[in-house]
Amino acid sequence: MIHTLATLLVFQTIGEGFAYAFSLPVPGPVIGMVLLFLYLLIKKDAAQKLAPVSLELLKHLSLLFIPAGVGIMVHAQRVAAEWMPITVALIASTVVSIVVTATVVRWLQK
Repeated sequence: MIHTLATLLVFQTIGEGFAYAFSLPVPGPVIGMVLLFLYLLIKKDAAQKLAPVSLELLKHLSLLFIPAGVGIMVHAQRVAAEWMPITVALIASTVVSIVVTATVVRWLQK
């Protein structure tokens, strides 16, 4: 379990390193996720090793929303003042996510 958790953290750290070293506009964890995806494509048996730890992390995913909730509470005045742009951004990003997901699912089903 420690080995697989370390593997996930190494890819996130490598992604952070790339983002910082090259001043990329993409967040480090996203780069790390892409690198992990490429690793999983290359090394087929790695997915079975990472699955138990990944599923355990997904079970506790809701804990990661606590800092975001605290941040909203701390900045409640600002959220109240800028509710319209926040609402538009949330709706637009949700629509884009649904469209992209549907497109990818259709493409993968072919």
